[in-house]
Amino acid sequence: MTELGLYLSRKSVNRSDVARKTGISKTRLSELSNNENTKLRVDELYLIALAIDVDPCEVMRYICKNLSLVKEN
Repeated sequence: MTELGLYLSRKSVNRSDVARKTGISKTRLSELSNNENTKLRVDELYLIALAIDVDPCEVMRYICKNLSLVKEN
């Protein structure tokens, strides 16, 4: 499961409602939630956040929590 999938599960989000509200297909939401190789676009993240009534930055922070800058020597 992807970080987005974990976030949506943690929030008990109904993916059918998200699909209906955003226009993102259920198939695409399933791919974004389950396939690590599927790239989430910023417009999709924004629409998903609006549909579940959370700050888009909160979703992004959760999804990107393991990212960091490379430290120079």
